[in-house]
Amino acid sequence: MWGAVRRRITVRNVRLASGLVLLAYVTSHFLNHALGNLSLAAMEAGLDWVAWFWGLPGLGTLLYGALAIHAGLALWSIYARPRHSWTTLEVLQLGIGLSLPFLLAGHVVTARLGYELYGDGKTYSQLLHLYFVAAPSTGLRQGASLLLAWTHAAIGLFFWLRLKPGFPAIAPVLLCAAVLVPLLALLGIVQGGREVVALAADEGWRAANGIPSGPLPDEAAARIEVLERWQDAIAYGFLAALAGAFAARGLRHVAQRRRGLVRVTYADGRAVEVPRGTSVLEASRIGRIPHASVCGGRGRCSTCRVRVFGAGATELPPPSPAEAGVLERIEAGPQVRLACQLRPGRDVQVAPLIAPWAGPLEARRIVSAFGEERFVVAMFVDMRGSTRFAETHLPFDTVFLINRFLDAVSRAVLAAGGVPNQFLGDGLLALFGLATDPRSAAREALAAAAGVGREIATLNGLMAADAGGPIRFGIGVHCGTAILGEIGGRASGRPVFTAIGDPVNVAARLQSATKRLGVEAAISEAVYRTAGYRPDAELRELQLDGREGTIAVRAVARAVDAPGASDQAEIRRVDESA
Repeated sequence: MWGAVRRRITVRNVRLASGLVLLAYVTSHFLNHALGNLSLAAMEAGLDWVAWFWGLPGLGTLLYGALAIHAGLALWSIYARPRHSWTTLEVLQLGIGLSLPFLLAGHVVTARLGYELYGDGKTYSQLLHLYFVAAPSTGLRQGASLLLAWTHAAIGLFFWLRLKPGFPAIAPVLLCAAVLVPLLALLGIVQGGREVVALAADEGWRAANGIPSGPLPDEAAARIEVLERWQDAIAYGFLAALAGAFAARGLRHVAQRRRGLVRVTYADGRAVEVPRGTSVLEASRIGRIPHASVCGGRGRCSTCRVRVFGAGATELPPPSPAEAGVLERIEAGPQVRLACQLRPGRDVQVAPLIAPWAGPLEARRIVSAFGEERFVVAMFVDMRGSTRFAETHLPFDTVFLINRFLDAVSRAVLAAGGVPNQFLGDGLLALFGLATDPRSAAREALAAAAGVGREIATLNGLMAADAGGPIRFGIGVHCGTAILGEIGGRASGRPVFTAIGDPVNVAARLQSATKRLGVEAAISEAVYRTAGYRPDAELRELQLDGREGTIAVRAVARAVDAPGASDQAEIRRVDESA
């Protein structure tokens, strides 16, 4: 039990908890401001309740502690997170957050510190007189600060909730609240300010509310001078801490470079060299390699997960508590890690398991390691003549040629939206539909088949002379429901995530059938029907080994012609039992 609690105490959760405390404080004040739409008296009455609540034993300490922790973690983010791991929305949120100490220092010192030091609690009458009569520029700055604080909180709340299963259902309600609460608060301040402006001419009202008409008494002026020094100390202190965080960040970068570089190699052959201590997700962004990460690299989702293979897979640093919690939730195998949390100490090879453009929907739809039925499109691609080539060439030349072939095929698959799943000698199994609907998956597979044709044509232009002639290949594509999960047994320590079922078996047999058909691709009619394409290729009924009945197949002479002539056409149904 204690171990589970310890896993929950992470930087991410501490930041979230402190942010929620501050959001509760800000929301209570915004709702209090909104009472100004009723009257100034309603605002003053509401302030009594808000002050009573936050004055309860322990709540003041909780509030100030949350403020210090949240500001400290913002500075830690500047130090710890490389620039490649920031999204535009995260930069906006951090920038707003770092501006708030400077914008709100005056209000915090006047309203809170003045009360703590002198028991000088500010009323709405006094503050609104300052904002609308004595110093309107201060009022404008305060209004802008309120909006910025709310925007910062709203972005953080969005980052937290967007991965929750029920978020799509409550998103419209949250959006309405995010717009109405600050709008009503600002309108309440304006209405209260108008009432104060009307009352300010009455000397009796001013005297009753502690608003001096002439010069301030010496004692009051001395208090203001002390508070202004506190205000300057807070602003300059935070500025020094901010400068220190950036300086420490620079020193950290220098230290990482001195520790040496590690090489991260991807399934398609691309590689990136980064300083030790850099995460795999950061390496992807440094190398401009598309990589899914819905939560922005905070370890909240699993869309960035990768399968690690090669020699470096056995020498990885252990997962952090945050990463371990996510991996446990998705029942990941021993070779699956979160790219945003994995910081390898030596060269590694990785294969992303989720399409690069996966969004919150895919983050919430996690495939279990123990198997799940899912519609997929399976594609087998095989190189022809590699055995004959090996008989007359050096082993190095053979491996080089096969690797170039598999690299070309992987590029086509990834570009279309698929995932290279298994490398089988001189062949490859690719899967489509892990993060898309069936129609999109079928279209991606057809686009990938055409892409393979183009990539191999380019490769032949470069290597045909060295390979003893053009590289030939065969493609088989079929779709349907398959079982997705890890195969190989956890006891072996080397389970493999893959698909099992009729789509995979038929795709493999269709690839073999391209030899006797004399074509580059054999694609089932079911794939075209699912994609909504009208194919130009010849329709054949094939009898496949180990399968009863025949299957309707389009024999495509050239893979580049795989997509249909019209992506809007209705496909006539083919009776596969005929």
